[in-house]
Amino acid sequence: MSSIARIPTFAFAGIEAVPVEVQVQIAPGLPAFLVVGLPDKAVGESRERVRAALTAIGLSLPPKRVLVNLAPADLLKEGSHFDLPIALGVLAAMEVIPRDAVAEFAALGELALDGTLAPVAGVLPAAIGAGARELGLVCPGPQGGEAAWAGTVEVLAPPDLPSLINHFAGRQLLSPPTLPDVEPEPWRGADLAEVRGQESAKRALEIAAAGSLNLLMVGPPGAGKSMLAARLPGLLPDLTPAEALDVSLVHSVAGMLSGGRLIRRPPFRDPHHSASVPALVGGGHRAKPGEISLAHLGVLFLDEWPEFPRPALEALRQPMETGRTTISRANAHVSYPARFQCIAAMNPCRCGYLGDATRECARAPGCGQDYLARLSGPLLDRMDLVIEVQPIPAVELARAPIGERTEVVAARVAAARERGRARGGAPRNAEAGWDELQPGLDAEALTLLETASGRLRLSTRGQVRALRVARTIADLAGEARIARAHVAEALAFRHRMPGR
Repeated sequence: MSSIARIPTFAFAGIEAVPVEVQVQIAPGLPAFLVVGLPDKAVGESRERVRAALTAIGLSLPPKRVLVNLAPADLLKEGSHFDLPIALGVLAAMEVIPRDAVAEFAALGELALDGTLAPVAGVLPAAIGAGARELGLVCPGPQGGEAAWAGTVEVLAPPDLPSLINHFAGRQLLSPPTLPDVEPEPWRGADLAEVRGQESAKRALEIAAAGSLNLLMVGPPGAGKSMLAARLPGLLPDLTPAEALDVSLVHSVAGMLSGGRLIRRPPFRDPHHSASVPALVGGGHRAKPGEISLAHLGVLFLDEWPEFPRPALEALRQPMETGRTTISRANAHVSYPARFQCIAAMNPCRCGYLGDATRECARAPGCGQDYLARLSGPLLDRMDLVIEVQPIPAVELARAPIGERTEVVAARVAAARERGRARGGAPRNAEAGWDELQPGLDAEALTLLETASGRLRLSTRGQVRALRVARTIADLAGEARIARAHVAEALAFRHRMPGR
């Protein structure tokens, strides 16, 4: 008579944990160990890791037919985290551990050949999914703190398979994991005071930080574009607890949540310009999150912007509007959050010196036009602020006064963000719509916006984005209403749009 055991676990569709049941049957027949239920290669190889781990702890499979079914059978199972539930299912079917005890826990983890448990991706969403199904969770020891963030879920985080067997057999009690430190680390990056001069660029950087606005910097090589971008993360306030959980879910699925600590600082991602479409927006064999999702609620810095592949750049357009990216396949659609702040930097032309009086471009103006043609109009229209960053002469650089420190500017940014939250509506000005922005607009400011929109040929999207910048400028000034001066400054940043 066959013996069947059932162990809950999860597959992942984006950041969603999809329930999967591992069913193990040990029946008479020729000795075999089979895994069915649409496993990928990593899951199919788990039978050898399970066999080796059992041998390492002094157990062996019975000389019977061992069949492992991963239900539902039509859902693709990917990843090495199925090792542990398969091993527990086999042990329960062999009556080494009680079936009723393991049935109350979902499990995921990778087995080493000596029976130790290695970290896997997706522990945090799995813990949340287990809590929703009123189950506990078994995960590798180093990731116990990560699973503990799910709240009331009972978490077992053994270092190896023998410890887990002894716990279920009543010979050993595993201690519950402790939550890692929740305090965000203070900013230790580059200080804004190190940037001499560039007052207009620093002003634009402050506005972009306060409103989570997209910023494009145009200038010759060595003017300081990358230096300015590297100092933006220090201006951003810490993530709220809800935002930290949202960001950490993405990084957990990507296997990038180290030490079980939630991410409390806005992420900063700076992919190389050779990045492909799957690397940038997500995809690949396992539909992993791309750079734009890893930058969710943080900053995506694209240096040498026109050098990125054209398909990769155009793939940014929809996520920049919707805050999500969807990876479409023949049998599934996987969505990841991607509400990022895009900071881009580019040279004015391919050689980099168009408009520089000291090193004039030899192929002007065609060099700049050809270079700019790599960026589509709709993509440029999604940038809220555009600034020209010119190099500072050596004489002025040596005599320029020291500017404000990062913490001083960051305090103004945090105060502006707080004013926005106090109004209600969108959590960031970058997400505010016309209906939310228009009631706070003075009559003179509205007249200026209407007049300038015609002269600058602003699209409807461009008008809304200019108004978002004006709203942020008013917040930095502590003003409840958007005045004419705020709109004028916002339009000045739109007026610098390349190609105008």
